[in-house]
Amino acid sequence: MKQAMQQDNNFQEDDLDRRIVLATQSGLPVVAEPYRVIAEQLGISNELLMQRLETMKKDNRIRRIGVVPNHYKLGYTANGMSVWDVDDNIINEVGEQLGQLEMVTHCYQRPRFPPEWSYNLFAMVHGRDREEVLNKVAQIAELLGSKARKHDILFSTRILKKTGLRLKDRG
Repeated sequence: MKQAMQQDNNFQEDDLDRRIVLATQSGLPVVAEPYRVIAEQLGISNELLMQRLETMKKDNRIRRIGVVPNHYKLGYTANGMSVWDVDDNIINEVGEQLGQLEMVTHCYQRPRFPPEWSYNLFAMVHGRDREEVLNKVAQIAELLGSKARKHDILFSTRILKKTGLRLKDRG
């Protein structure tokens, strides 16, 4: 009997967790208390919603909850992925340095594909125009000095999908 009750609770939690993901996967409402609005839509308490989200993060069903801005709507129409050729022995140090810069929105290491592609460090820079991006990357190059053997900028030509996995509603 106790095992059946536990399975029933697990099913209820799984169903609720799925409903939470469906309610939040397209974004949170832009209001002062977005989680309270979601909780009301689901007919649960704000505390239970927060508890279930935390549980899903702890067991890695959710990696993170974060903001995904639309840079174009914010006026940043030039987006340049700066690519850097950095010695592999210092890439972690340089990556940390770049990742701390306010002008860099994300920074990560990628494999080289010599001889065509020698770049191993990527850092995204946004600007209101190409000139602003070029200036920001020039500042980064000056900061890095000889730590970067060479660099380039790959400008975005279109907006790609900025969402993660989406669940379909079973109903």
